[in-house]
Amino acid sequence: METPTITLPPRLELQIDLTDEQFWQLCHDNDDLRFEATATGKLIVMTPTGSITSERNADLTFQLKVWNRQMNLGKVFDSNGGFQLPNGAKRAPDSSWVKMERWNALTTEEQEKFAPLCPDFVVELMSPNDSLQTTREKMEEYIANGARLGWLINRKKRQVEIYRPQQEVEILDNPQAISGEDILPGFVLDMATIW
Repeated sequence: METPTITLPPRLELQIDLTDEQFWQLCHDNDDLRFEATATGKLIVMTPTGSITSERNADLTFQLKVWNRQMNLGKVFDSNGGFQLPNGAKRAPDSSWVKMERWNALTTEEQEKFAPLCPDFVVELMSPNDSLQTTREKMEEYIANGARLGWLINRKKRQVEIYRPQQEVEILDNPQAISGEDILPGFVLDMATIW
């Protein structure tokens, strides 16, 4: 018997009313897809990234993880780590970091599911199918919900947009490295393996 398949576009958005538990179950019953939900309840279904984007994202998360192992200041999450933001959106940044005190303040149950907080640091590494406008809106949402530093990496344009609370977005053209500033003290992302 042939297994039925559904062909989805790279990004599908549906308005659907799911409880937090139903959203959690949907994600786990369909682990070959990535889901996010907006603050208004719009379900976003995303196909996995291509191999090049995935490899570059793995390197980005690896660099962040190596720094964090040395500093032990928080927890690092890859693109599978979901968070329930204060505005109700459920997001999974490509790479993120949460300060240890904030992580330890969560219960074990909260840590097991989508942590009910916005990471202190978030990175979105654009895939060829990603919309720049949509990704910018997501970055603004992270900052509005408590992120202290965010990077939008646009490999196609070789640009990095840096997001900070109550500041204009800073755009760097073809940087060789990016500093984690005082949010990630001593962390410098080497862009050579990201471009």
